Amino acid sequence: MDDWPIIFSYTRAQAIADGVLVDVTAQAAELGFKVHTVVTDHLYSVYVVPPAGLEGEGQSVEGRLHDILFRALLAAKAIKNSDRAEFDVLFLMAPGRWDTAHVVAVIGPGDQGEPVLTIMLPEDD
Repeated sequence: MDDWPIIFSYTRAQAIADGVLVDVTAQAAELGFKVHTVVTDHLYSVYVVPPAGLEGEGQSVEGRLHDILFRALLAAKAIKNSDRAEFDVLFLMAPGRWDTAHVVAVIGPGDQGEPVLTIMLPEDD
């Protein structure tokens, strides 16, 4: 199979440029992550961006992203011999209504073979 021609490839950098992946490396580094980190646009739009009207409830992109990254960090520290961690994060979706999101964090090779982290919902996997 090594001699098969590549018909199409889609790099991580292209996915970030297209908005399919959202680069959160700077925020992740503040928590101690040492690798390039992204979240999928689906996770970002459904859970990281708070629904309209929740600003008065103390909800913000920064706070919700921090919650995901912190839980990912705890989950990653708890696993052994795996490139995948799964965890739950609780999100306020409307006044008095909370959703539990099951989230997956996977470390794998980036465009140059370097370790990178992708955080997503299981259906994005």
